[in-house]
Amino acid sequence: MSTELLATIEALIMPILTDLGMELVDLEFKREGHSWFLRLFIDKPGGVTLDDCAEVSREVSALLEVEDPIEAPYRLEVSSPGIDRPLKKPADFDRFAGQLVKIKTRKLLDPDVRGHQRKTFVGELCGLDGTLVRLRQTDRRGGEISIPLVEIDRANLEPKF
Repeated sequence: MSTELLATIEALIMPILTDLGMELVDLEFKREGHSWFLRLFIDKPGGVTLDDCAEVSREVSALLEVEDPIEAPYRLEVSSPGIDRPLKKPADFDRFAGQLVKIKTRKLLDPDVRGHQRKTFVGELCGLDGTLVRLRQTDRRGGEISIPLVEIDRANLEPKF
């Protein structure tokens, strides 16, 4: 999938989302089986309702039909990011400080100098310090660690059950 196409789609839909008070959490265009899917994951303070998703779907669908940036037939899906919301933008790491998160890194790291390199870290997000994500680990040894933002492959809110 072309990052240029995703950037074009994002530029087209952002004014709609902004007008509706929505945030674009993620955007993906994927082939599944024989069909293509354009998925928008949206959020807003207080959470997203089914009516919000339907309204965004109507508005975005009409715009994309006129602008026609996608050559292949596709299905548009609009949904909330879910309880395991991905953290994509640097601002997300400050916004969700205090929440439980799971971070997966691109390569093995040992940020707490325990002599044990790993890629998965779980803990309470302490925020962003420049280019470092601070995390208070929730394992029995605890301690605060810093992970370079550029080394993060995925970060998600971790549901508390």
